[in-house]
Amino acid sequence: MNAYEQLIHQFYTSFKNLDAAGMKACYSEQVHFSDPAFPDLNGAEAGAMWAMLIGVLKKNPADWKLEYTDVQVTDSEGSCRWEAQYTFSLTGRKVHNRILATFRFENGKIVAHHDSFDFYRWARMAFGVTGWLLGWTPFFRKKLQTKTSARLKAYMSKA
Repeated sequence: MNAYEQLIHQFYTSFKNLDAAGMKACYSEQVHFSDPAFPDLNGAEAGAMWAMLIGVLKKNPADWKLEYTDVQVTDSEGSCRWEAQYTFSLTGRKVHNRILATFRFENGKIVAHHDSFDFYRWARMAFGVTGWLLGWTPFFRKKLQTKTSARLKAYMSKA
């Protein structure tokens, strides 16, 4: 197993164990992260996002399940598939999300991390009827991104 494959395993093992510090240790200080909910995080914002999400998950750790598979790496890039099962804190609804993660590596760290998933599928699970009716719209996605950004800024201002 090469060093970057080990890095992906370290990242997701830390995530599975709700260890934000372990996840952050895998990232470069200049990391760029994006996903449909957090489309443009840089540096400390990415680590703070994971710490914020893990803080919520730790309130009910028995409700958290993560599995990852299909880890693939080259000298500078990698990917894996991961699935998360949890209760969405804003609505109390169960979510089973399937994600494709892609990475770029430099100097033994993750410098870019992009998670992609079916946002409409996720919105239907997380928001029920509202997600079914509106989750496919750019308006709904932008509103969620605005809300997650505000939550992250508030979290970072308290940390």
